[in-house]
Amino acid sequence: MNSSLNPTAVGVSRAARWRIFLSVLGPGLVVMLADTDVGSVLTAAQSGAQWGYRLLALQLLLVPILYVVQELTVRLGIFTGKGHGELIRECFGTGWAWVSVGGLAVATVGALLSEFSGVAGVAELFGIGRGVSLSLAAGFLLLIVWTGSYRRVERVAIALGLFELVFIWVALRAPVHGTALWHGMLGVPLHDRGYWYLVAANIGAVIMPWMVFYQQSAVADKGLQPQQYAAARWDTALGALITQVVMAAVLVVAAATLWAGHHSAPLNTVGQVAQALTPFLGPLLGRTLFGLGMLGAAMVAAIVVALAAAWGFGEVTGYKHSLEHHPLEAPWFYIVFSAGVIGGALIVALAPDLVALSVGVEVMNALLLPLVLGFLVALAMKALPPAHRPRGVYLAVVLAVVVLTSALGVYGGLSGLFGSA
Repeated sequence: MNSSLNPTAVGVSRAARWRIFLSVLGPGLVVMLADTDVGSVLTAAQSGAQWGYRLLALQLLLVPILYVVQELTVRLGIFTGKGHGELIRECFGTGWAWVSVGGLAVATVGALLSEFSGVAGVAELFGIGRGVSLSLAAGFLLLIVWTGSYRRVERVAIALGLFELVFIWVALRAPVHGTALWHGMLGVPLHDRGYWYLVAANIGAVIMPWMVFYQQSAVADKGLQPQQYAAARWDTALGALITQVVMAAVLVVAAATLWAGHHSAPLNTVGQVAQALTPFLGPLLGRTLFGLGMLGAAMVAAIVVALAAAWGFGEVTGYKHSLEHHPLEAPWFYIVFSAGVIGGALIVALAPDLVALSVGVEVMNALLLPLVLGFLVALAMKALPPAHRPRGVYLAVVLAVVVLTSALGVYGGLSGLFGSA
């Protein structure tokens, strides 16, 4: 009998597709949950506080852009079975591989400082000292990675990242006025360098160097096969949608509570952001929900960022780099991961907790986009089997996304840093 007319066969087929999707689900969702990290949350909050709803449309526009970029990493990971740094080394030489991993190192340092700054800031909301909170956070991350397999680390990361969904619930409770939202989205101050600085920060908060390294290496480490490609793309699409909905939610809450047609006072600490985002929930509930969301964002991002660095350096130098290896089998992989976690925690223990640092990190990510996206497209055209390379209309879309996103990020960053008022 024709299976298309057989309900049982159709049911089995659907069940099989769901099993494949659930087995593949992970790399895309994890990297996207990490994408909404402390720096991203604070950037979205600052955007709403400083410009109301004027940057909300950008959050929605970045959903397909984020998907296009990360989908290329899925292709490369599945159809080559290799990580990003390894492919650059094979295709373009060791020198270019070190250039790429150098950009990763810069982005990693900035990101880890943001994540641990968020952990310390949340802890201080509840009267817990930095030394205690940072020690617990770093110890937890080291324990999970040193004692777990890839799948266990992935499950923990997803569980932590799902706490970010509290921001959506908070947004649904915020005093948002539809007319103000609509008019705010239409008003774009193109000649204001402060606006462009936050445009660059929001772009840099969505597309980061460590995301490309992490997802491609995670796909390879998880051992995904070509027959799982479609499910992996859905995993990436779901993650892209979730991360930008969370970003939009944070922006909407900040705009609804702080924006009144003019700039509000800058948000300089995590405590100020918490008080600004949740006044209508009451102090205890507001602090608790904000703390859960921020802590989840910080921890999942710290795992992803430090692992991306460990994978990236391993792919360039050739040392063993897999979570499936015991620490004694891949000592340098675990040492690099641990150095990132411990170093980030130590620096933040001695540094001030400034929102400006997190926003600046995202602008730096935007300035690195030409390097990151340039390598990504070059690898897609050279390392992928011919049948799986972008071509035709989709290639034109990819090139347009890369060129426009890079140009906008760099222009916004430079305008904000050096432009005239």
